[in-house]
Amino acid sequence: MTGLDGTWHVRRTSGLLPPLFGVRKTIEGERGETRVGPFPGVPFTIRDQRLRYRWPFHDFVDHLERDGDRFRGRALFRGREYGRFVLMRAEGEPDTHKLTP
Repeated sequence: MTGLDGTWHVRRTSGLLPPLFGVRKTIEGERGETRVGPFPGVPFTIRDQRLRYRWPFHDFVDHLERDGDRFRGRALFRGREYGRFVLMRAEGEPDTHKLTP
C-alpha cells in the first residue's frame, strides 16, 4: 500500500477500542509498529491493505482504506471487527522515521 510511510496518530471512531491517546503507528515499507507513549512498539507487517501484528498479537489485524490524506481503519480480532479508527499523519514530523530494532 503506497503513501503509508511515516508516523501516524491513531484516533478511535467507534467500537470497543479505548480513546487511543498517545497511540502512533510508524511505517516503513512493508513493516511498522504501533506505539503507546514511550513504551516499546508492537510490530506488524503490511500485506495488501492489512496490518498484521506479529506474535503474540498475531490474532489482531487492522484493515485500512484510503480516505483523502488519511486512512480509515477497522480493527479485527480473529476476523471479527471490534472497533474503527482513523490514521492522520503526524503534523510537523518528517514523512519517514526509523523503526526501533
